[in-house]
Amino acid sequence: MQDSGERARATSAVEPGSLRNGHVQREGAETPPRSSGGIFASLRHRDFRLLWTGTIFMSGGQWIQQVTLGWLVYDMTGSSVLLGALNGLRALPFLVVGPSAGVAADRMDRRKLLLVIQALLLVSAFSMGLLVVSGYLEVWQVFVFSTLTASLWAVNQPLRQTLVSNVTPPRDLMNAVALNSLGFNMTKVAGPALGGLLIASFGPGGNFFVQSAAYAGVLFAIQAMHTPPSSGSARHASVFANLTEGLRYVRSTPIVLAIMITALVPNIFAMPYQALMPVFQKDVLQQGPGALGLMLAAPGVGAVIATLILASIASSVRRKGLLLLCALVLLGVGLIVFSQMTVLVGALLALVVVGGAQIFYATVTNTMLQLIVPDELRGRVMSIYMLDHGLSPAGALMAGISTHYIGAPTTVAIMGTLVIMLAAVVAWRMPQLRRAEV
Repeated sequence: MQDSGERARATSAVEPGSLRNGHVQREGAETPPRSSGGIFASLRHRDFRLLWTGTIFMSGGQWIQQVTLGWLVYDMTGSSVLLGALNGLRALPFLVVGPSAGVAADRMDRRKLLLVIQALLLVSAFSMGLLVVSGYLEVWQVFVFSTLTASLWAVNQPLRQTLVSNVTPPRDLMNAVALNSLGFNMTKVAGPALGGLLIASFGPGGNFFVQSAAYAGVLFAIQAMHTPPSSGSARHASVFANLTEGLRYVRSTPIVLAIMITALVPNIFAMPYQALMPVFQKDVLQQGPGALGLMLAAPGVGAVIATLILASIASSVRRKGLLLLCALVLLGVGLIVFSQMTVLVGALLALVVVGGAQIFYATVTNTMLQLIVPDELRGRVMSIYMLDHGLSPAGALMAGISTHYIGAPTTVAIMGTLVIMLAAVVAWRMPQLRRAEV
């Protein structure tokens, strides 16, 4: 169990600091000791174990829900347009609600706010299950439910990210972020498969009851957590002033601005490669539907492998900024290699590399933000970081238009080139990131 001294260190992990000789340090503080707990080091801490367990149940339930909602809309309408609109609608709240969610995380008790959000998600899922089994479900109700739950998730995601550094000492923070990524990628593989199996066995209504049960477990886990009180300093100003303060902090802090650029830009110009998988499967590789499943799963395999590697070496990584830039370059190279592949095996191997590089840069980005940003601003900064969830559909749209005119291989090759150029420009123009040690 985490002792009081350990919790105090976790609370102060991200106090306002400065970048001195490439090192991010708190005023008057020594560099935190390196962890020696191995691949599951952060799970030694009781409160993080509870948060991590809840994250797995939350993520698994969300993937089950996503599969079920898509199945319902297409089964009721047969419209691919409405199916696409449903997926786009789920991303929109991250742009609209997300920034305000960050303000709430800095103004309110984070654990209590998470309890409220979790309870609302549970009630909405259970109500949707009752509506489905009643036989009175209509399409517009699916869209209303999807909008509501996506809005709650837009609050839930940055809030959970913010809590990680509240319940984990700085020496184990990268390991904790990596294990969070591991949990997400495991549920990304298992959740949709389980959702499809449940639909076939019990019908779509049962899935919402399964999700409700998972959410109830998450509620118990959150209730049992002990988290340090937030400073609440944001409450002394208006919500609008809080928003502008967060944006001003990101803009005026060079290393945070550099991290944010490397976090958001690839999600617009690189991650949409996933939307083009059906084009590669059918037109480039000339394979059947089974190959599409393998191609969609390959990045997940790479992500799991990379997460395990990163979790095991987290305690020894000091030059996190350099690691972030190297991961971006590897991502770009992987995309270029994938774009030129004409055989399935080569394409799958390249996608494994792409998925691994993606997780490497995402995990390091998250960790650096958690360590550098002061606690009273972390909710707002993390909500800006989570805007990638809302920007990805715009990137997918641009990728689709580009593929129509110049083809999928050229489009993905350009994506990879842009990512490499981004890494080079950031390394040149923002040396603070390249030299940073946290």
